[in-house]
Amino acid sequence: MTQARVFTSVGELRDAVGQEIGPTEWFEIDQKRIDQFAEATGDHQWIHVDPEKAAAGPFGTTIAHGYLTLSLIPFFTPQLFRVEGISMGVNYGVNKVRFPSPVPVGSRLRASARLADVSDVKDGVQLVAVITVEREGGEKPVCVAETVVRFYL
Repeated sequence: MTQARVFTSVGELRDAVGQEIGPTEWFEIDQKRIDQFAEATGDHQWIHVDPEKAAAGPFGTTIAHGYLTLSLIPFFTPQLFRVEGISMGVNYGVNKVRFPSPVPVGSRLRASARLADVSDVKDGVQLVAVITVEREGGEKPVCVAETVVRFYL
């Protein structure tokens, strides 16, 4: 199992800007997860939830929603790194997201991160990290997201 990188202070986090972290372990995307995401979001487009119709479609099978792939970032991030000496970390948003290639059902995904920037904010720091999610055997990433997290002291 991959060990998360531990930053014992905000100073260590600042010193790591520009570094690559990861990748995580592989994680399989099955039809049950895709169906549950469709239920949670109301997005029941056939390319996600109708295996029979999708078999004759452009991908030859069902594919995960792009936003399902994006929603896995909070699952992957703690496997990549954690910051000690803070009171809490909160998602502040995403500056940019792209889905360069699809995630066919049964795919295995993993993530890596590049720490892009650490800046001061009231009562803490803001981290911008570029998270790249890749598919096993894929030529292009399935998601690249510039995430913004605030760590409060």
